Amino acid sequence: MARNSPQARQRIVSGAADMISRRGLNATSIREMAKHARAPLGSTYHYFPEGKQQLATEAVRYAGETVVGMLRKELEAGPAAGLRAFLALWRGIVIDTDFQAGCPVLAVSIEEPPPGETPPALAAAAQVFEDWESLLAASLREHGAEPGQAEQLATLVVAAVEGTVAMCRAKRGIEPLDRTAAQLQALIAGAIEG
Repeated sequence: MARNSPQARQRIVSGAADMISRRGLNATSIREMAKHARAPLGSTYHYFPEGKQQLATEAVRYAGETVVGMLRKELEAGPAAGLRAFLALWRGIVIDTDFQAGCPVLAVSIEEPPPGETPPALAAAAQVFEDWESLLAASLREHGAEPGQAEQLATLVVAAVEGTVAMCRAKRGIEPLDRTAAQLQALIAGAIEG
């Protein structure tokens, strides 16, 4: 494979996102991310000369953009459809990995940063959450929710789903996601009907 191949770089980024979603950032070395992506360590440093934080930042952005793409498509049919797709995405991830993987954005967010520092990966995670909330809030507003309620409900959806994914991993079961889905669907229905 060519040293400057966009496909090789993308494979490293997506592999890093997967590895972070399974083990977290602090427990994962750049060597392990390269190995998980089946990429030579030298190539990994070629594409990410700043090391682990640069790769982690891109992995978080990649995960965020993947969800944004799916949400944009599904929200065309309305916020209820967007919620169903968001829930289905995470359901698939936790089930398909036998509860070994969650969200790399959340994984980066919950790790303690160095004192007095905001690592680039953490800043990227904050932006990803903001992007997801903004898309959901815009769809809710477009479908009749009051602006303040739309923003609050969008935050609740993202927070509830992210937390529920962690619960599913801990409990090795999907029931928390099913319960959360039912309540979020009812809240969205009430927000856009009322």
